[in-house]
Amino acid sequence: MKKILLLGGSAQQIAAIKTAKRLGYGTVLCDYLSDNPGQYHADIFYQVSTTDKDAVLKVAQKEQVDGVLAYASDPAAPTAAFVAEQLGLPGNPYSSVEILCNKDKFRKFLADNGFNTPRAKGYFSLDEALYDINQGCFKLPVIIKPVDSSGSKGVTVLKCINKAEEALQYAFSFSRCGRVIVEEYVEMKGPYLIGGDVFVIDGKIELWGFLNCHRDKRVNPLVPVGKSYPPDLDGDDILNLKSVLQEIVSKLHIHSGAMNVELVINKQGDVFPIDIGPRCGGNMIPELLGMIFNADIVEMSIKAAMGLDICFRRSESDTFYATYNLHSVENGYLDEIFFSDEIEKCIVRKNIYNQHGDKVECFDNASKALGVVFMKFNDRQQQKKMLSEIDKHIDVKIYHRGGVTHNLYAVYSFSVVERSAA
Repeated sequence: MKKILLLGGSAQQIAAIKTAKRLGYGTVLCDYLSDNPGQYHADIFYQVSTTDKDAVLKVAQKEQVDGVLAYASDPAAPTAAFVAEQLGLPGNPYSSVEILCNKDKFRKFLADNGFNTPRAKGYFSLDEALYDINQGCFKLPVIIKPVDSSGSKGVTVLKCINKAEEALQYAFSFSRCGRVIVEEYVEMKGPYLIGGDVFVIDGKIELWGFLNCHRDKRVNPLVPVGKSYPPDLDGDDILNLKSVLQEIVSKLHIHSGAMNVELVINKQGDVFPIDIGPRCGGNMIPELLGMIFNADIVEMSIKAAMGLDICFRRSESDTFYATYNLHSVENGYLDEIFFSDEIEKCIVRKNIYNQHGDKVECFDNASKALGVVFMKFNDRQQQKKMLSEIDKHIDVKIYHRGGVTHNLYAVYSFSVVERSAA
């Protein structure tokens, strides 16, 4: 039996483990958390950090795996590429994956190759970064973020120079390598940053999963609270996005697999790549795109990691879908999650990670989501109305108490309710 090494066993990554087993592969899992839920689905589990390249390589050698995949994990993607390259397994160039997973290197790559990119500079020193900001080296607002984080961890839009030191300290606290980047803010043409996943087959992007990224201004306005389809783009915008992304894929010699993308189109119509992760997106984006395009993107990712041919029939969808990341706007304990009768009629699937009494935290980064809800609408008008009033239809109720502490990730109540999306 062939084996695949999977990096990460969170609730959202269980889909990859289950899919690999369904395809007949032995599953080896690495995760540094002793209580990760994925270990109960994998055949073999090693409590090893997915960012420790040498330790993961030893596991891969010991188990003689035939492929390695960092599903929906940016920090683990370089490790997967490193192991694949060292062992001659299918994968994309390690040097290219490193560029995509490091915001510093990615900005330099964009600038060196003629792509649009905001003015940016990386720093190991808080004092040096603070000096440049105070001296007016950047035009406010700027975005301050770790060079090596994902899920909007440690990210701030700085509009007031008096908050610069606080924002820098926050970014440094989330950087594994102790480096942050300061970059000028790009004003968007439309209401949404464009996100989603694309899928590369034999060096060519075959699936274009562009989605609108929705935000909740009550919490961190940079953290996506959901996605919607179709994207709010005109024909020229879509052509420009496709051209830029395919050129990036070609220049980096990306051969196969999913890529999570975030792009901005500015008021002049220019495309600015913000982040491109060499892996499937989090918050169950592959599952959403699977509903939209009638494709099993998780299976495609497993096959890409194992070096198999992938058959994908390109199709366009005229359906109206959205996801919503269940979240709290404050710290406390989960009482219940309320869904209105009106929104229940639109919900086709619920994935809820927490149960009554679990400790929850304010949604300031993507790791603090309490679950994901999938919705299908009759038309664009219904979709826009429901999403604009989502707080009236979905309410995460929190209560407070003293003297008791719960670990948010200690217990997962991973419930799935699914109805036909047809």
